[in-house]
Amino acid sequence: MVQRYVMSIDQGTTSTRCILFDARGRLVSVVQREHQQHFPRPGWVEHDATEIWRNLSRIVPQALADAGATAEQVVGLGIANQRETTVLWDRRTGNPVGRAIVWQDTRTDAMLEQLAREPGADRVRQLCGLPLATYFSAPRIRWLLERTPGLRERAERGDVLFGTIESWLIWNLTGGAEGGVHVTDVTNASRTMLMNLRTLNWDDELLEFFDVPRAMLPEIRSSTEVYGTTSRVVPGIRIAAALGDQQAALFGQTCFAPGEAKCTYGTGSFLLLNTGPTPVLSTHGMLTTVGFKIGDEPAVYALEGSIAVTGSLVQWFRDGLELIGSAPEIETLARTVDDNGGCYIVPAFSGLFAPHWHSEARGVIAGLTSYITKGHLARAVLEATGWQTREVVDAMNADSGLALSTLKVDGGMTADNLLMQFIADVLDVPVVRPMVAETVSLGAAYAAGLSVGYWPDLEGLRRNWHRAGQWLPAMDPARRDSEYAHWRQAVELTFGWMRPAPAAAAPGSDLVEVLLADHRRFEQLLRDLRNTEADRSALVAELSALLVAHATATERIVRPGEPGSPFADDLLAVLDGDDFEKALLRLENVVDAHVRGEERGLLNDLRRSMSTSDRTGLGRAFVAERRRQQDLDCGRADHVRGLGDRLKL
Repeated sequence: MVQRYVMSIDQGTTSTRCILFDARGRLVSVVQREHQQHFPRPGWVEHDATEIWRNLSRIVPQALADAGATAEQVVGLGIANQRETTVLWDRRTGNPVGRAIVWQDTRTDAMLEQLAREPGADRVRQLCGLPLATYFSAPRIRWLLERTPGLRERAERGDVLFGTIESWLIWNLTGGAEGGVHVTDVTNASRTMLMNLRTLNWDDELLEFFDVPRAMLPEIRSSTEVYGTTSRVVPGIRIAAALGDQQAALFGQTCFAPGEAKCTYGTGSFLLLNTGPTPVLSTHGMLTTVGFKIGDEPAVYALEGSIAVTGSLVQWFRDGLELIGSAPEIETLARTVDDNGGCYIVPAFSGLFAPHWHSEARGVIAGLTSYITKGHLARAVLEATGWQTREVVDAMNADSGLALSTLKVDGGMTADNLLMQFIADVLDVPVVRPMVAETVSLGAAYAAGLSVGYWPDLEGLRRNWHRAGQWLPAMDPARRDSEYAHWRQAVELTFGWMRPAPAAAAPGSDLVEVLLADHRRFEQLLRDLRNTEADRSALVAELSALLVAHATATERIVRPGEPGSPFADDLLAVLDGDDFEKALLRLENVVDAHVRGEERGLLNDLRRSMSTSDRTGLGRAFVAERRRQQDLDCGRADHVRGLGDRLKL
């Protein structure tokens, strides 16, 4: 009997792999080639799409040769790809119009700040499930169209095509300029900011907002269907599946039921939670995305937390600081110490992703003393991945109403046993690694095999999944809470680094600047209160007076009759001093929610709807009312207690 295989192409951020799997989900052959990373300016990250295609053309025949197989033995091909990376190419020549702009690239930051003030900005997330962030494809398309002479006109005629990497590869594999199929799947389309999450079609309102011509876009298809047959490289293989790499890992980890979650630890890290057939719009900084769509069945949705820098932090530790010679050495070095020595590394190299979404943030090393050694730094590097995972899981639990019970993990970093144990400790749940660690490739293979009947159903795929390792939580809860509080304090230090700090607002200032100055002062006072050696009584008095005065002025001047969420109880707990650290943490959360809400909502509304002179007049009135409240000593505990539920923040 002739052996049959499924072929998987995993086109990632740093390399492209071709893997053949057999019917039991076992690896038969693997071939991989890296491609060059281009960093032409700070914050810019680019790939040569032609180089990626050329690498694919070499590894596919080699994978078949290594397995002793022919194209006739391959029942189907599935593609998993780095998502959001943007390729534009000429339909007639097949040549890219420039390098691909990679998902890590932040060049569109200024454009997005401007777009956030435009009418319709508040609708974007409702329609596509994604925040206005540099991470996604639509701003990059617009950036290229605006900065390349004649490109928009060519795109409007359909002479220039857009695609994420799987579209580029499918188009080339099925003929390229000689009749290539221009398609994408729902998981990749859901990462462009141009697809409506509910209709699963390109959305006219989003296309208009980002000013992207429909003629350049691929057709959106399901994740598991035959898109076409290869006519180049190795002709005759059915291309039967495509998924974004993280959705492919969700599929490969067999997270087919709502509540099941996986995290892939690679260059960045990505945690996805299956939420079932209905999209859950996040209120805690998560992304709402399509998990997968099997043929004509309804789409399955997911919440995702995207962490920009995890494995690449280890690479920086190796190549930038030259403290280790190879990535695996970091575990050995980290084990030379018992803890991080009070040192925390927040790797906001190109901003912070979920749950913060601060593109202007930049990395910090906090808690440095002369006691710190390279062993402590190595441990802080690994722990940064654990703490970032904790932030995402906390937000995901809050959005979904579920409590994570187990985390399935995959990717290169799962070989680090110290890191896996730390993640189990900080999440306080078991962490499980599968027998086949390459779950991105396996997921693409599973989807393709399911599409062509190689595997009969999802339960058949579940039976192929086997556990290889498990880590159980062992950290003392008090230590976990204390270290997490220090991590959050370190994260706050990264905010706003790439924008000038606002000067103290003068009495006649624009209301927006007045409110921003108050926000920055809130944050500074809360940071100072984390210092146990500070004069906490003076800091609490100033914070209480400013919070009450700010809230009262907002109620009376800015939003008459529109109270926000109550904060009096949390402020009173801080003023009373009982269990101060926990009370302070609760107040920090309330203030943080207030600041985020005002800066994403009210401030943008004020910029759009009011003239500068009107905002300045309102700013004067706000400052006068705030000063009047402060003169009344409004921050006293008895005054706050008397306000009760009337005072809202």
